[in-house]
Amino acid sequence: MRKIFFAVAATLFIVTSSFSQVIINRDKEIDEMVKEVNADSLQAYIKTMVSFGTRNTLSTQGNNKRGIGVARNWVLSKFNEFAKQSNGRLTAFIDTVTYKADKRRVDRDIILGNVVATLKGTDPNDNRIFLISGHLDNMRTNVMDSTLDAPGANDDGSGSAAVIECARIMSKHNFPATIIFVTVSGEEQGLLGAYYMANKAKKENWNIEAVLNNDIMGSNNTSETNIIDNTRIRVFSEGLPAYETEKNAKQIRQYGWENDGKARQLARYVKETGERYVENIEVVMVYRNDRFLRGGDHTPYVENGFAAVRITEMNENYYHQHQDVRKENNIQYGDLPEFMDFEYLRKNTCVNLSNLANLAKAPAMPEEVKIETRKLTNYTQLNWKAPKTGKVKGYYILMRETTNAFWQKKFFTTDLEIKLPYSKDNYFFAVQSVGETGNESLAVVPTVVGR
Repeated sequence: MRKIFFAVAATLFIVTSSFSQVIINRDKEIDEMVKEVNADSLQAYIKTMVSFGTRNTLSTQGNNKRGIGVARNWVLSKFNEFAKQSNGRLTAFIDTVTYKADKRRVDRDIILGNVVATLKGTDPNDNRIFLISGHLDNMRTNVMDSTLDAPGANDDGSGSAAVIECARIMSKHNFPATIIFVTVSGEEQGLLGAYYMANKAKKENWNIEAVLNNDIMGSNNTSETNIIDNTRIRVFSEGLPAYETEKNAKQIRQYGWENDGKARQLARYVKETGERYVENIEVVMVYRNDRFLRGGDHTPYVENGFAAVRITEMNENYYHQHQDVRKENNIQYGDLPEFMDFEYLRKNTCVNLSNLANLAKAPAMPEEVKIETRKLTNYTQLNWKAPKTGKVKGYYILMRETTNAFWQKKFFTTDLEIKLPYSKDNYFFAVQSVGETGNESLAVVPTVVGR
């Protein structure tokens, strides 16, 4: 090993002077993109979506002022507007399919449509895809009520606005990998649009490395407990999908990998990167795929083997979710824009943008990462192969105690192997590729080379 450097904890930093000042190293291009995210733009998007009266998936598609049809067309028009500044790399369309009545939450045949914008990567050899999602549809108290008003400002105007704002800013920049921005329909009817897209991606062998699903992320207060806090955002992640648990159950139990599935690694990445670029925000990891009695559009991707997480506000107000607009017992119900915190939504959008940009600028993940276990030793030896695409400056070896949720130490090397004076029995390890501008790939947990 010729070159090994050490960096501690979740971000790169340099400790200076007796005051322990922390200097965070940020990619200048990403930092500038984050600064472009605008709370007024997000508010304007949401007010426009609310103005369509209802966006219920079963609502009219032929009215030019009301319903899910005009809402989809409006999002498409925004994507096409941004495409003009992309040098031909951003293209958008409404991906439709006929969905037959299921007599549960769809009482008649409908045209289901997702609005999809693809920012094509600049490296022809890089087929990686990073996807950001929000759902355009909404609901009243009765999910089958497709005619009366349903504002849907926060659920999920907030997630859709974040997708649109990220597309506006990122379409002006180049990334080696491809980024997909999508607002789906049918979430409230049973994640229909997300299932359609995730199943399509699986069938067509899309190389989706990460999905950031945003759902209810623009309000800072709770019902009942009356907590107000716009400094924390949750990221939900599944530990291991069922198919992987069955396949590798023995190894998972033996080596303690219950918290090291794809989604959980992505959640760690979201936390580290989001907190690096966004001031006054804490990304709180929740070790669940989603909340009790609820579901989100990341789930179809998880079920298809992709790394996907749900990003959602820390404190939910149930007076403003799935409620008809009304006033009862001096309580105002309804998902109205006046109950949102657009500065909070701005920060949460920045968390998304910084992660998408860092992932799409980074090299691909290292290949064939292995940990040597054939000898009894208090050292840990790892080796790997270079990634298939991307210009690599070196690699980070990540380390954490087995009881710790987050990576605690980073070791940098330019080699394809490393020997560390830490026992493999006492720590978990992973390896990331690092690009020339410091952007990191997702972490890869090593496979075991044993007897």
